[in-house]
Amino acid sequence: MTNADKSMEPLGFDAQYPAPGTMKLGMSPLSQTLCMDKTDTMKMGDVSARLTWVDLWVTTKRSGSKQIILQGITGYAEPGSISAIMGPSGSGKSTLLDTLAGRLATNTALTGQVRLNGHSKTTLSHGTAGYVTQTDVLIGTLTVKETIDYSACLRLPSYMTPSQKKAIVYSTIQELGLHDCRNTPVGNWHTRGLSGGEKRRLSIALEILARLRLLFLDEPTTGLDSAAAFFVITTLRNLSRDGRTIIASIHQPSGEVFEMFDSLTLLSGGKLMYFGHAYNAIEHFKAAGFPCPSLRNPSDHFLRAINADFDKMKSNLKGSFRTKAGGSQASFFKQSLTLTRRSFVNMSRDFGYYWLRLVIYIIISFCVGSVFFNLDNNFGDILVFNRERQNGHYGVVAFVVGNTVSSIPFLFLIALVSSVLVYYMAGLHSGLDHFAYFVISLFAQVTIAESLMMAIASLVSNFLICIVTGAAIQGVFMLLGGFFMRIDKIPKPLWRYPLSYISFDMYALQGIYLNEFTGLTFENYVLDGKKISPPIPGWYAIREMYGIKGEFTKWQDISVLFAMILSYRIIFLLCIKLREKLEPFVRLKFTQYRTDKKLSSKHSEL
Repeated sequence: MTNADKSMEPLGFDAQYPAPGTMKLGMSPLSQTLCMDKTDTMKMGDVSARLTWVDLWVTTKRSGSKQIILQGITGYAEPGSISAIMGPSGSGKSTLLDTLAGRLATNTALTGQVRLNGHSKTTLSHGTAGYVTQTDVLIGTLTVKETIDYSACLRLPSYMTPSQKKAIVYSTIQELGLHDCRNTPVGNWHTRGLSGGEKRRLSIALEILARLRLLFLDEPTTGLDSAAAFFVITTLRNLSRDGRTIIASIHQPSGEVFEMFDSLTLLSGGKLMYFGHAYNAIEHFKAAGFPCPSLRNPSDHFLRAINADFDKMKSNLKGSFRTKAGGSQASFFKQSLTLTRRSFVNMSRDFGYYWLRLVIYIIISFCVGSVFFNLDNNFGDILVFNRERQNGHYGVVAFVVGNTVSSIPFLFLIALVSSVLVYYMAGLHSGLDHFAYFVISLFAQVTIAESLMMAIASLVSNFLICIVTGAAIQGVFMLLGGFFMRIDKIPKPLWRYPLSYISFDMYALQGIYLNEFTGLTFENYVLDGKKISPPIPGWYAIREMYGIKGEFTKWQDISVLFAMILSYRIIFLLCIKLREKLEPFVRLKFTQYRTDKKLSSKHSEL
């Protein structure tokens, strides 16, 4: 008896499970559309996927000791079937799903084999499998059709014609039962949109667009009522008839939902308790001495039977996974263009994205312009002012490029409207060239502020912490920018060198001063109105009052600002990459901490 056989105690495999390849396949309109190039194997490939896994052991280190998460798990999933992975919390069902999908963390060790159509696979390549997470991550301002359209542009191969892509989008909408809500927005904080079940089906639709043969779902019915859960699983049932292989982890499905599963994998404590036909599980449990009472949900009964102390929570070390970024089948240019269009549509529709900021800038600018209305050129009345900030199935570079390009019109509009109100109400230096510089400078400042906040947001998930962190950094930059203290009076070495030189406020304020005062002269008067000295040139005023020595010209200052924009966008890109590497480790440590805390509290109670 192998290790895999021993791990199946007390129930083992269902001996009556059909031989591989005996399940009947059907073809829906979507599959017929997808198979229009079936004769071209280079384009289409095998439309079926048989996944087998043999003697899987998954281990990780916890508190210096080795922790076994899965112990000798063996099984397979056939084309045209829905396979359910069930078990109590901490049983390893999510880890098994992640193992089969090739999404295990790098700090976990895997032994055993995962085979796709007889070929050994450690990770599944792009275009082979889709993974639907528990949380529906969708853009709230886009409609259902727009969401699927943009995904089709990003993920379908470039050799397909627009009409072929439209046919796939239409068929996908029909297949997932989304036709009636195709023009409904997904919904966000200010727009009412789809129901929970419709969002879940939309998430599934995005994954099946790219001719995927394998579909993994992590608890697809979580958070849904019984009717919505039934509709989602019914949709999956219909998709499986096209020959897709569907594997889902699920906690406690209703009796109606359970009846739609073809095969069942039951886990407890990382061990395989049952593998076989779902409808034969009741007889197996009965033969093992655990008969299912009448009128009881079979899934509830199985969980009680395999976990003697059902109310006791076992430590759940799922092992965080790393999402492997699959390459899009669209070109880099197509990715960037599509992401730019999608991001532009989202920004233009979401009131909270830029429009609210524009309103705030208009109000603030009107207030500033009113306070400094028609300033005189008197030496004693020379005054100043400044400040602002915000973040993919495609390449990270394409996402950053698309997000950057799409935000430019909105940020420029904010800068232009604000500048018009402040500049002319305050009566600043006349001349179109001076006004243009003011607009460009303000545009660079708001773009830098946004780029900085996006870099922070890429590392900090919590919204409040992100805001606090960004505000703290911006506050330091403002203190060192020369607004509150003359630049030459800032203490050395740390604050003056190097911190003030990485503050964009210093270059922005210096450039604005040079733009405003260069070329001006200020008459000097005493109380009786008599001149006592020659006019004061503007350059002398900013040197003596603001400590600006003229180290840079105003155009050099603006060049530094645009170099900072590029730098922060590159930092944003690197932060995303860094998070991809560090997040699995951080999640694992956090899970270990919570597990240890729960165990210690249980011990103290005992």
